[in-house]
Amino acid sequence: MLLSLASWLQTLGPEFGWLRVVQYLTFRAVLAAMTALLIGILAGPWVIRRLTALKIGQPVRGYAMQSHLQKSGTPTMGGVLVLIAIAISTLLWFDWTNRFVWIVLAVTLGFGAIGWADDWQKVVNKDPEGMRSGEKYFWQSLIGLVAALYLVFSISESNNYRVLELFFKWVWSGFDVNLPPKAGLMVPFVKEVNYPLGVFGFVILTYLVIVGASNAVNLTDGLDGLAIMPVVMVGSALGVFAYVTGSAVYSKYLLFPYIPGSGELLIFCAAMAGAGLAFLWFNAHPAQVFMGDVGALALGGALGTIAVIVRQEIVLSIMGGIFVVEALSVMAQVIYFKYTKKKYGEGRRILKMAPLHHHFEKSGWKETQVVVRFWIITMLLCLIGLSTLKLR
Repeated sequence: MLLSLASWLQTLGPEFGWLRVVQYLTFRAVLAAMTALLIGILAGPWVIRRLTALKIGQPVRGYAMQSHLQKSGTPTMGGVLVLIAIAISTLLWFDWTNRFVWIVLAVTLGFGAIGWADDWQKVVNKDPEGMRSGEKYFWQSLIGLVAALYLVFSISESNNYRVLELFFKWVWSGFDVNLPPKAGLMVPFVKEVNYPLGVFGFVILTYLVIVGASNAVNLTDGLDGLAIMPVVMVGSALGVFAYVTGSAVYSKYLLFPYIPGSGELLIFCAAMAGAGLAFLWFNAHPAQVFMGDVGALALGGALGTIAVIVRQEIVLSIMGGIFVVEALSVMAQVIYFKYTKKKYGEGRRILKMAPLHHHFEKSGWKETQVVVRFWIITMLLCLIGLSTLKLR
C-alpha cells in the first residue's frame, strides 16, 4: 500500500523524489520488520489483558509434565498477536500486485483460522485435546491442496493470466503437460540438478510440505519460547532465498531458478521475524502468554508455502531440523507403542515422553536449557542451509 502511495506522490513534484527509496525491496523489508515488531510490542499487553479477561487460559493435559501444571490458566491464543502484526506490516509494505505474497497470506490466515477453532474448543469447551484430529486434518488438507494446485502453475508462469492459460492447457491435454525445470525438486549442494515432478508430483510434495511444516511447528510449541525463535530464524533465512530467486542477476550468478515476483516474499519474511521477536518478548520464560494452535499452525504453514515458492523444500527440512525431529519423535513414539501393545499386550515407549523436548525435560534438563539449546541447534542448521547458496 505504501509503495503505491509513494509512487503516486512522486508524480506530484520533485519535492517527493526522496520517496524513491521506498521502491527498494531491502528498505521495505527493514521497515516491515520494524513495523511488525512495534505493533507486537505495543499491542501485546492489551492482547494479553483481553485474553485474560475472556478467561482464555491454557488447559494442561492430565498426562503433561508435572512442572507444567503451574502454567494452567496462562493466556493462550497469543498467536493472534503475531498474525495481526504480520498481516498489517505486510499489507503496508509489500507490492499489492504480487501474487506470491497473497497466497502466503491466504495460507497463513487459513491455517490460523483452523488453529483458532482448535484453541477455542480447548478453552471454551474445556477440552484439552481440542478439535478432533480428523476434522483438523481435513481443513488443513483442503487449504494445502488448493495452495499446491495454484502454486504448481504460478511458479511455472510469470503472471496470473498465463497461469490460467497453463491450467487449461493441462486440463485439455488430458492432465499431461511439461513444466519448466524451475518447477522441479532442487537438490542442495549439487550444481544445476533438479528432478522433474510433473503436476501431480508437485502438488503432492507441496501438500506434504505445507501441512507437514504446519503440524511440525505445532508439535514443537510446547515450551516457553521454544517454537517462535526457530520460526524467526528459519523464516529469515527463507527470506534470503526469496531475495535471490526473485533477482534475475543473483539467481543467475548463484545458479538458482529465477522466479519473477518471489523476491517480494522478503517483506513477509521480515514481518514474520519482527512479529516473532515481539511475541518472544512476552513468551520468554516464564511466559505471560502462549502462542496456541492459532499461531503455530499458521506460522508452520507460512514457512512451508514460502519454501515451496523459492524451491527450497529440502533446505527447509535442514534448517527446520528441530521441527522435523520433534514431529518424527511423536510418530516414532506412537507407532512403537501401538506395535508393542499388539505384539506383547503392553505398549512400550522409545522416549520417556514425546515430543522430544519433553524427553529431555524428563532426563533432567531444565526448560530453559532445552529451549536455548534447541535455538543454538536451529541457528547452526540455518547456517548450513544458507551455505547452499554458494556451496553447489
